[in-house]
Amino acid sequence: MTQTRFSEAEIQHAIERGTRRYFDHCRETLPDFIDRHFRYPGAIQTNRVALGWDMLRAPVNLFWAPLYALVSILRFVLGRIVGTQPLVALLQRFPTGFTTQVQSHISQLVLTDLLHKNNPERSLQYCIVAELQQLYEQHEHTELDTARFHALAEPIIEEALTQYRVTRTASADITNTLSCTVLGAFAFQKFTPGGIGIALILTSIVSTKLAAQDFVFGETLGELYYEMFPPEPTLALTLSVSAGVLATLAAFAALSGILSDPIQATLGLHRYRLQKMLNHMEQDFLERSGNSFRPKDQYVARILETFDLIKTGLL
Repeated sequence: MTQTRFSEAEIQHAIERGTRRYFDHCRETLPDFIDRHFRYPGAIQTNRVALGWDMLRAPVNLFWAPLYALVSILRFVLGRIVGTQPLVALLQRFPTGFTTQVQSHISQLVLTDLLHKNNPERSLQYCIVAELQQLYEQHEHTELDTARFHALAEPIIEEALTQYRVTRTASADITNTLSCTVLGAFAFQKFTPGGIGIALILTSIVSTKLAAQDFVFGETLGELYYEMFPPEPTLALTLSVSAGVLATLAAFAALSGILSDPIQATLGLHRYRLQKMLNHMEQDFLERSGNSFRPKDQYVARILETFDLIKTGLL
């Protein structure tokens, strides 16, 4: 039998068609994925796994997040300087923090329900092989190296999911900031864009209460006096109240997705973020260009934190 020879360009075009077919299908299933897992009642099921060790992991991640954001900025700057690649490679291994149960659960949902990892007939490898098979259908006993496509896709998918997990911590941080703003407005009639603002207000209230109890003319007159002349809180009181407030907010962050996920789904943030992730994964696979998905959520969270520090006079 005469064998038909195919050019490298034809093979490459078949791979591109299969890749685009796969990611187009992923984008088509994205709205249903968001409705099932990020809107009620699915959002409760998605975030209920936070009950447990995540109540400790989430606070650590929130305190770790500013350091990781700083390292990310440093890595970005050094990446544009010739001769710093070894240092950039070292910074790329800097940990993003603890992987929480919620992050692992959502990553698994993305793999199975969005990227169809457990569905061979909808996988990336299947779509590529189906296109290549059309080129090779006249040949008998032809075996395609599907492991090659798996080896190419695996690190791209893993890095994209790692970056997506970072957005979960950032979303929790942003939710805390917005919650503090709302709490300060309704409870204290003040603008408190973050946990530090709330902590300083509570420190002032506690300090006034303690001082009034020791007022020489009684607590009632003491409250009136210190209302006009607020006492200066001690450093120990400020630190203890601040630690308590921040720890409470950080623990709340573990379950904040129950509130924030449906809101983000309604605003289209989940769709925007996941679609951007799919677009970058497709581009990275076709261009063999590494991992380009770098969401900006963590930097938004850091900006809000900085604004909180400026508002409270700590910066």
